[in-house]
Amino acid sequence: MRYLVPPLVAWTIAQAAKVIYTSARQRRLNLRVLAETGGMPSSHSAIVMGLTTGIGRINGFSSVTFAIALIFSVVVMYDAQGVRRAAGRQAAVLNRLVEDMVAQRGIQEDRLRELLGHTPVEVLVGAALGIVVGLLPIS
Repeated sequence: MRYLVPPLVAWTIAQAAKVIYTSARQRRLNLRVLAETGGMPSSHSAIVMGLTTGIGRINGFSSVTFAIALIFSVVVMYDAQGVRRAAGRQAAVLNRLVEDMVAQRGIQEDRLRELLGHTPVEVLVGAALGIVVGLLPIS
């Protein structure tokens, strides 16, 4: 259980921060961000770095489990800002092509989700949050 506390606390803080940040920018309460991907900060980064840092604090930063968790975290964060973001950009281009096809030929298709990933800043802020929480003696 002590390994689960830091990542869950980091994830909870990230989700709360996402609601506060988005609501402040839009000047209205927006709880939809809890069910959407992307946004500031990255809760994916917060949860994996909370786990990784918690493991490092508990088992030692030179332990095998810390090394495994760190590699896992890097892959998740790379995917969150790289692969998923690129897929979102491709979805935007495909949606424009589909709109053109609808206008020209009347072919109807569902729109693809465009916001799939995080910006590098969102990932870094989420990772920093996870590290800070993982270093706290809460577990």
